[in-house]
Amino acid sequence: MRQKLLYMILGLFVLSACTEEPEKVPVAQVGSKILYLEEVEEVLPELPEPERTLWMEDFIQKWVQSELMVLNAEENLTAAQKDVTRELQEYRNSLITFRYKKALMEQKMDTVISESAIESYYEAHKNEFILKNDIVKAVYLKAPLEVANPELIKSLCMDNDPQKLQELDEYGIRYAKTYDRFEDKWIDASQILIQIPLEIDNLERFLRRNKFIESDDTDYYYFICIRDFRYEGEHAPIEFVKSSIKNVLLNQRKINFLKEIEKDVYQEGLKSKKFKLYNIQN
Repeated sequence: MRQKLLYMILGLFVLSACTEEPEKVPVAQVGSKILYLEEVEEVLPELPEPERTLWMEDFIQKWVQSELMVLNAEENLTAAQKDVTRELQEYRNSLITFRYKKALMEQKMDTVISESAIESYYEAHKNEFILKNDIVKAVYLKAPLEVANPELIKSLCMDNDPQKLQELDEYGIRYAKTYDRFEDKWIDASQILIQIPLEIDNLERFLRRNKFIESDDTDYYYFICIRDFRYEGEHAPIEFVKSSIKNVLLNQRKINFLKEIEKDVYQEGLKSKKFKLYNIQN
């Protein structure tokens, strides 16, 4: 059966290709519903043979299965069970209302969150921002052993001298296999420490005692310069949670904005007499 269907699909391709103005070519039918080759080709991805034909076979079989379920539902459900008018209207109402609110937010809602607002929220909710992992600001370098210069690299990482940091960048770009400076953002310490072949039993104690972390193997010299660090259980630095705070404040603003929209729509409807309320009390 599978091989027969493959031959049928291949034959339909030939038929459709050889006819100047081909009529619609059916490939499957369930009840009165027909699937045409043109419909399959509209969604057919770019694939080589035989994957192309196999994909078509799978698509047709899934279409048949889906339409058989619909046909069985049509034949076995009562008229009341098949009446989806209310559900469709509710779905349409929900969809157009969502789109209307989305359009209003894009047009009218201020999405700029000030630094002072972020700082105020951080100070008011500081105990909610407790680190679950050790985090660091660091410089990471992996260089081939033959060009590695540990003393030079250490001297360039000693402080924030712009000239030295520029020299470090030049060295890293020229000689390093991998070079990253995570000085302007906090990252999980394990993400960078996993890059070096070194066993660390107590990470907190290790970070307290070591500004420079070095290791090597048969091919490479590995170097990490710890510029700053915070430990699990401490308050997270505001830079580390700034993005999360901004999202919280934006979500709060969105909720308030939508409430104001609903209130304004109601007041406008009341003013322009778009609705009326009936007294249903006896």
